Amino acid sequence: MDTSKAARVGGHILVDRTKAMELVDQLRLAVPKEVRAAEEVLAQKDHILNQAQTDARRTKSMAEDDYRERLNNHELVTQAEQRGMTMLRDAEERSRRMVEQAESQASACRSDADAYALRSLRTLEQELSSINSVVRRGIDILSGPASANLSAHYFDEPEPVR
Repeated sequence: MDTSKAARVGGHILVDRTKAMELVDQLRLAVPKEVRAAEEVLAQKDHILNQAQTDARRTKSMAEDDYRERLNNHELVTQAEQRGMTMLRDAEERSRRMVEQAESQASACRSDADAYALRSLRTLEQELSSINSVVRRGIDILSGPASANLSAHYFDEPEPVR
């Protein structure tokens, strides 16, 4: 960060608090959006599963009702059984596809959120590394003249007291 300043004592660095807090706030805002999106996909998955199960039950119930109504006629009973089984298989297949799609979307959202968080953390790591380099250079620059000044003070002859 260009706004950071090296302290003269102890090798510490002063970091622009506002800039650092902005970076932290950006991370806090960005990551939860991706997480919320993944949670919404998971909630949609649950809703789709519940809806598919409800549809399957309704289809099965309709097939059973249809079966009872046609029980007197053997040929119609056979057709109703076949139709009910087909409808049930179709409903189960639709349900399975919906679940697979919801799980795939949730997985993609989780992967996107993880990738975004990783990019953000790598950017932060680079910025911290840059700050560390600036601090190291400041220490190196200041340690040469500072030790020379300290040595000179210890070996200079004291001025006579008047």
